[in-house]
Amino acid sequence: MKKSLKQMVRSGELAAGTFLVEFVTPGIGHILAGAGCDFAFLDMEHSGFSEETVKAGLRFLEAGGIPTLVRIPSREAHDVARIADIGAEGVMLPLVGSLEVARAAVAALKYPPLGRRGVALRIAHDNYRAAPPAEALATANERTVLILMIETAEGVEQAEAIAALEGVDALWVGHFDLSASLGIPGEFEHPRFREATQRICAAAKKHGKGLGRLVTGEAEARQAVADGFRLIAWGGDAWLLQEAVAAGVRVVKNLLCPSASDGCR
Repeated sequence: MKKSLKQMVRSGELAAGTFLVEFVTPGIGHILAGAGCDFAFLDMEHSGFSEETVKAGLRFLEAGGIPTLVRIPSREAHDVARIADIGAEGVMLPLVGSLEVARAAVAALKYPPLGRRGVALRIAHDNYRAAPPAEALATANERTVLILMIETAEGVEQAEAIAALEGVDALWVGHFDLSASLGIPGEFEHPRFREATQRICAAAKKHGKGLGRLVTGEAEARQAVADGFRLIAWGGDAWLLQEAVAAGVRVVKNLLCPSASDGCR
């Protein structure tokens, strides 16, 4: 039986998924399920996906049994609540660098008494099902997962305080933004980046929170697992398609031109 996103985060077991930034089609849930994915990371920050696209995408992914976290493009309360209302199991906020922002995110995502999210029942997030209000609110609070991205030097300094906050389920390292914030863009083996990553991992482990990141290759994945990451997104849809097609195109072109010395182009 498939685990929910909340169960994945709490179990501490390794879960592998992928990043969706370009293709949200009706078959995407079944495609990812066939690939063995445990979850999907659906991005709004860099994709241009509208809320309407995300709402449909969540149903497509649900059809394949793929729990999905959605990265919103802001840290505003109305964005947090709206994405939860349209059915996201997990809501991810980018560039979280302070305890105040983390507290506001918890308040925006959770219904009373845990937060201040406006009540709307029998809509997408609860599959339009009727239930006693107190039960419905408690169920929604239990289902939703809050994932905060630590991807700045300020966020690293506040990582332990953020991880300690009730209502925060997981930390996610935004590796490119973090390296840029540290003044070493793309230098993921640099001592400053490694130290920052270790501080974030230690904070999550100390407070029993999930820990995630995106990887783009086997060596990076091995390092992530060794560091303690257990929610790992492998590449992204656009990049993986391009790489797979490029590999096939090279095979075809090399059938008649196996070497540059043949003079083929």
